[in-house]
Amino acid sequence: MLDLLSSSASLALEMLERTASTPRVQQMVQLSLAPAFLLGGIGAIMNVMMSRMIWVAQRIERIHRRVEDEEAGDHEVRELPWLEQRRRHVQKAMAFSTASAAVISVVIVLLFVSAFIRPQIGTLIAIAWILTMLLLLTGLGFFLRETRLAVRGARAFDQDRDEG
Repeated sequence: MLDLLSSSASLALEMLERTASTPRVQQMVQLSLAPAFLLGGIGAIMNVMMSRMIWVAQRIERIHRRVEDEEAGDHEVRELPWLEQRRRHVQKAMAFSTASAAVISVVIVLLFVSAFIRPQIGTLIAIAWILTMLLLLTGLGFFLRETRLAVRGARAFDQDRDEG
């Protein structure tokens, strides 16, 4: 028991010595700025995605209510599958973007931890950074698909209205 206490006390003392270095902490803060700015950018992108998802979901709800009240036209009923597809794409975009935000948060934690531990975890940090980029690119790809679908569908439904 005493060995455990003395080893944990020495570990705590060692961690205290390593974190006492102000320049080392400043360096870790500087290194974490890029991922922190990326996290802010991901948040801004997700805000736009969420706005689009809310609009699509509300449109679907309005059409469903009109269908239930037997007020919906054929045009609105034909619009539902297109809106559902848009919602699926933006939901996937949100899921992948959220995952990228979570992983970049892990990168920030790992950057700080790496300054205070002996094992080198640079490879782990690099893998987490790459994973963040892959998740973000996938999310942006789904978002691009949703916006392209929105433009094509809007044109098609506008033509239907003009002809009808």
